[in-house]
Amino acid sequence: MDTGTETGAAPEGPGWVGLPGGLLTVRRLLLVIWMTVLTVATAVMSGLWIGPAWAALGLFWIAVLGWGWWLLGRNWRSWRYAERADDLLISRGVLWHEQTVVPYGRMQLVEVSSGPLERRFGLATIQLHTAAAATDAKIPGLDPAEAERLRDRLTELGEARSAGL
Repeated sequence: MDTGTETGAAPEGPGWVGLPGGLLTVRRLLLVIWMTVLTVATAVMSGLWIGPAWAALGLFWIAVLGWGWWLLGRNWRSWRYAERADDLLISRGVLWHEQTVVPYGRMQLVEVSSGPLERRFGLATIQLHTAAAATDAKIPGLDPAEAERLRDRLTELGEARSAGL
């Protein structure tokens, strides 16, 4: 019996957009810097205070670096967003999956921010503020041009939807 659908076909859903790789690069760079500092500090302090053989305790942070590298990759792949007709979806999380739905008509403010490290790597974060403070959402690690486009589009859609209230 033919039902008009193909077996194994994925259901129609929103057009999800993942984050660019720059955010992963920045987070991994910070991880390497901090783990290097902790490795050296632990090795030197252990070697001086307890004995030279104890300097190997610094290798613990190298293991943390490898584990953190893998976790950051998984976390980065979990972030995505989708623009729909009436709302914006933001999905993130690996162990605890979180999906935020922000109706365009509920948006009060859309901010684009970029700290010094983000600017150095050509990244921006978009922050969405709604009537309920608990539902504020953000999308980190966007290309600045995409963040500005998204800000302008969300602001335009928010004004159009709130005018109908």
